[in-house]
Amino acid sequence: MNKVILDGNSLTLEDFIKIVRGGFKVELSQDAMVKVEKARNLVDRFVEEEKVVYGITTGFGKFSDVVISSEETKSLQRNLIISHSCGVGNPLPEEASKGIMVLRINALAKGFSGIRPSTLNTLVQMVNKGVNPIIPEKGSLGASGDLAPLAHMVLVMLGEGEAYYNGERMPGAKAMEMAGIETVELTSKEGLALINGTQVMTSIGALAIYDAIMLSKTADIAASLTIEALNGITDAFDPKVHNARGHLGQIYSADNLLKILKGSSMTTRQGEMRVQDPYSLRCTPQIHGATKDALEFIKSKVEIEMNAATDNPLIFTEEEEVISGGNFHGQPMALPFDFLGIAVAELANISERRLERLVNPALSNGLPAFLTKKGGVNSGFMIVQYSAASLVSENKVLAHPASVDSIPSSANQEDHVSMGTIGARKAREILENSKKVIAMELMGACQAIDIRGNSGLGMGTEEAYKVIRGRISALENDRIMYTDINIAEEIVQSGKIVAQVENKVGELR
Repeated sequence: MNKVILDGNSLTLEDFIKIVRGGFKVELSQDAMVKVEKARNLVDRFVEEEKVVYGITTGFGKFSDVVISSEETKSLQRNLIISHSCGVGNPLPEEASKGIMVLRINALAKGFSGIRPSTLNTLVQMVNKGVNPIIPEKGSLGASGDLAPLAHMVLVMLGEGEAYYNGERMPGAKAMEMAGIETVELTSKEGLALINGTQVMTSIGALAIYDAIMLSKTADIAASLTIEALNGITDAFDPKVHNARGHLGQIYSADNLLKILKGSSMTTRQGEMRVQDPYSLRCTPQIHGATKDALEFIKSKVEIEMNAATDNPLIFTEEEEVISGGNFHGQPMALPFDFLGIAVAELANISERRLERLVNPALSNGLPAFLTKKGGVNSGFMIVQYSAASLVSENKVLAHPASVDSIPSSANQEDHVSMGTIGARKAREILENSKKVIAMELMGACQAIDIRGNSGLGMGTEEAYKVIRGRISALENDRIMYTDINIAEEIVQSGKIVAQVENKVGELR
């Protein structure tokens, strides 16, 4: 059986994707279970001794100075969940909801949280049996953790709220019953352990960074097709040029272009047709490469956070200490996710500029206006470029950073927050827009190649062209275009075009 062992320390982005998209099961390591048990025993001892410890024998936030008796601990934990379930908006995608549970399990497996092993096992069963809580996408400030959305996750554990099960939306109690999972009654520290963390922003962002890395490769493929369609000059991609500057992403992008274009009869050398290409062709490695470097940085930060203890207080069993800190604060993710949105927006910005060069007869080196042979009666790709321009303009609005904002909460006890979950959601939205733009460039480049006359594509571009033309025919006369755009976007999303090209030319970076 395909499974991933969670130990709180070694979860990778690739393994995360295997679980949330590939159906892999999860299992806790033996070492993790020992640590969880030790932390729980210490919590039970503190409760028995009526020691004053935040979140265990006190209220939360501004109520941290209110001492709670041992008889009231169960009411305290339940009330924490139901009062904090204030999320609003559309539900997060099921894969994000599943990812939130996976990341919460992994954080709790570190043994700093004091949850009971039985409660943790309930989450494991929900992941493995496909009970995905309905979690509204809005309502988190990204500090004190993703309190509101995580509370919606826990509601289902209690037999409250709603969940998806077998593709159907239903009450949480029914989903748990159908899956054969017992609901839980939380006790001391458990509610706080479950909702005090950054797992919502990290799950959304982890999915986005994975897809952004794939889109970065797709953008190199789309650019290569456009370079051929415009008889672009390949000298600008010579490794000597890029090694002279030294940025790895730039070096990788130039290498990708040369591999994809190898053997092409449609590219040119400098001086054959013209001395230089415009920036949107010539500077593709510099622009795409800067995004690649950003994505590598963001991925490294996401993987740290995927294996982090992010709740409060933290329990250190060896020292028998409980320390109130601020690991729930989302700032270490908020800045990277703002950066992610900006980096992906730039892939769309240059893609739209290349599309404009394809459709504009003043810029396209002899192609007919809007890539139609019968202009006037036909509009061809005219409004495809309009749509792309609309998307990149929207991205510019969305790319405004969320992390520069903060609104105090909990009567000013929580007086600086990260807005990291908004940053992650914005990055996801920018990513979806950018997929569409690059899909449109792929369509336009293939159309331009057909019109110019396909005199022999490169090793990689030939494969990409076949993938597109296998689903979308050349445009002879005007037809309804949104269906073609949707198909092209589906091709981009599936990763098939990257897989086909890599199968021919080797791994792209």
